[in-house]
Amino acid sequence: VQLQASGGGLVQVGGSLRLSCAASGRTFSANSMGWFRQAPGKEREFVAGIGWNGGSTYYTDSVNGRFAISRDNAKNTVYLQMNNLKPGDTAVYYCAAAGLVYYSDWVPKLKTGYDYWGQGTQVTVSS
Repeated sequence: VQLQASGGGLVQVGGSLRLSCAASGRTFSANSMGWFRQAPGKEREFVAGIGWNGGSTYYTDSVNGRFAISRDNAKNTVYLQMNNLKPGDTAVYYCAAAGLVYYSDWVPKLKTGYDYWGQGTQVTVSS
């Protein structure tokens, strides 16, 4: 089972990036999914999460209104659209799957709620 995150890069303040997380080895179409990020010297933190069918989404306060999480279950892929990026968004971004949360609108916000993790993709916002 693998979660492959991609789409990171270097962008200027105010720019946009779209991260993708493609799953292989099993389907996560019935599971809640999340994006986390970890900046140097800091704990990994919850950024956004989405329920199994996309009907519910959750964001940490600092990205609410700027980021949008979505999913395409037919492609077994989750996305994170990031707009109006700020230097504080600089981090390695990880996607994760809550393997024990099925057919639910509830999304774990703690790392312990997720069983599968991608390898991370670097996002750097320059000022």
